[in-house]
Amino acid sequence: MTQTDLDEKLDEVERLLNDPDVELQPSRVWMLLDEVAGKQSAA
Repeated sequence: MTQTDLDEKLDEVERLLNDPDVELQPSRVWMLLDEVAGKQSAA
């Protein structure tokens, strides 16, 4: 995963959690965080 991919995933998490116009999708948030956590532990 590139830094750009990582940034995009974190941006999406932020949008899902904080944008009142976007429906919260808990499973999507957890999936993105799992991907990010896997990247962080591999570094």
